[in-house]
Amino acid sequence: MMQKIVFAGFGGQGIMVMGELLAYSAMLTGKQVTYIPSYGPEMRGGTANCSIVISDEPISSPIITEPSILVAMNGPSLTKFEDSVKPSGIVFVNGSLIKNEPLRDDIAYITIDCSGLAKEIMNEKLSNMVMLGALIKKTKMVPVEAVYEAMDQKFTGGKARFIPANRKALGAWTMEEN
Repeated sequence: MMQKIVFAGFGGQGIMVMGELLAYSAMLTGKQVTYIPSYGPEMRGGTANCSIVISDEPISSPIITEPSILVAMNGPSLTKFEDSVKPSGIVFVNGSLIKNEPLRDDIAYITIDCSGLAKEIMNEKLSNMVMLGALIKKTKMVPVEAVYEAMDQKFTGGKARFIPANRKALGAWTMEEN
């Protein structure tokens, strides 16, 4: 099994946190992992994306030209990366911000109302965890328990107080498929 994932959105949406948690979770389950972050000119509000390769075998290159999965948290990110998704790939769309119609019929689109679900839970800032939960549920790439463990290790000190809310958002997992 090899998955090539691109998470993309604007700074402040928690793009890197999603990528880091997925990568670390995969490592905790014994997978081979690469993680490459990429920031635009500004961290908050600028473009942000990260590439993650998860494999059972050694990874020859961390560079992704044709992701099997795209997580698009805003419209410009969908526009930028949609064409690169491999045929039969999956695009997870943040339906709260993206109203674009699917352009391709050779990939699956899964639309999640990230902001709406996050607001129902507690806070719109948890949209990234709602999306990560949907990705994990659909792909079964890593067990949710591994993500919980990764959260426990990533959110330390003063950030530990955010763990319960992030876990709750990760479990929202309500999806509407297009």
